[in-house]
Amino acid sequence: MQDYFIRIKRGEGRSLKKGGAWIFDNEIDEEPGGAADGEMVRVLDFDDFFLGWGVYNSASKIRVRILSRYREEKPDRGFFKEKVRRALSYRENVVDMGACRLIFSEADGFPGFVADKYDDLLVIESLSLGMDRIKPVILSLLLDELGGMGFHIRGIYERSDASVRKKEGMKPFKGWLYTEAEGFIEEPFNDMEREWYPSGEFPDRLESPLAQIVENGVSYRVDVENGQKTGFFLDQKYNRLLIQKLAKGKTVLDCFTHMGTFALNAARGGAASVLGLDISELAISQARDNAAINGLSDTARFEVADVLDALPDLRRKGERFDLVILDPPAFTKSRNTVKQAEKGYREINREGMLLVKDGGFLATCSCSHFMTEELLRRVISQAAISAHKRLRQVSYSAQSPDHPYLWGLDSSFYLKFFIFQVTSEV
Repeated sequence: MQDYFIRIKRGEGRSLKKGGAWIFDNEIDEEPGGAADGEMVRVLDFDDFFLGWGVYNSASKIRVRILSRYREEKPDRGFFKEKVRRALSYRENVVDMGACRLIFSEADGFPGFVADKYDDLLVIESLSLGMDRIKPVILSLLLDELGGMGFHIRGIYERSDASVRKKEGMKPFKGWLYTEAEGFIEEPFNDMEREWYPSGEFPDRLESPLAQIVENGVSYRVDVENGQKTGFFLDQKYNRLLIQKLAKGKTVLDCFTHMGTFALNAARGGAASVLGLDISELAISQARDNAAINGLSDTARFEVADVLDALPDLRRKGERFDLVILDPPAFTKSRNTVKQAEKGYREINREGMLLVKDGGFLATCSCSHFMTEELLRRVISQAAISAHKRLRQVSYSAQSPDHPYLWGLDSSFYLKFFIFQVTSEV
């Protein structure tokens, strides 16, 4: 089988050489003539210095996603087996693997590919054509390696329904890939030169893709078919634990509660009362179900509400809380909308501070890597000045370690989580 290569222009590839994982179309001097989209290609500098292997897609502005650096041999099954082993070994050392992210895209060397474990169910997301071609190998390796670690996996469900797949020339897909009873829809090929795409869903007799997990002592029923992303936000695991430890005896407002995760951690921690708000009726329904599962319905109540409207309404009604939690969706997913996002973050933080009792606490975060830590600090500071509040920082943290921040790969650092004590200016 022929090996193909791309050559980078002189002076380009600066991000790649600093540890990045993408090569854009305008950085390439010579395209791999004859290479199919999704093909593995050698990456050469302008002077033919070998930089690594990547997967190529002419349909995407991200022409090449890096798989391996400075390794002359073309990646094969053995190469990916070692990558999977390293990813799982890392998680075994740093996180509870009952429910966790097993593979975190570029940060684990699998560009555009995510695998989450919800007890005995795996949920994957494949957002790059190259990973779609290699997907059968990755899945079979995950099953083998997890089995060797003593984990029982009953099924694999795919949630590759994000619109970004269209930028890679792929259609969205959502459905079963594997169950213990039926095996794979199509057997994964050992020959990675062949393509493999899911051909449909399993028969209706299969149970719906629901998972039951326990995190920080709180039980959740996760709907991996209809929930956000792959069904659950695993990256806030230890930030939720911080809230659990802080909440005892407090009145708590949890904004953008989603499935009630922060709210239920507060209730488990002994909060006097918890109110969770979210605009999604499905999310609030799931939050109420999860409260019932944990016997916390008397403490934690949930309401459907647009948080941006609800915060000033609560303030006008004279409501105040000992602890306010702000976990909004990403207000910006590109550099072009950062200025607009600043305004949004500044406004919700101002309103959140105004709802905190004097001496109470505010937990606030951003999940966009475009909203840098420095920028978020500045926006929160501006909000405090506008609200005539003083902030004493209690803690600062990032995403859970199963979502590792790979230095040199800025996009892998995205979650910033602050807890402050809020006092009136004196």
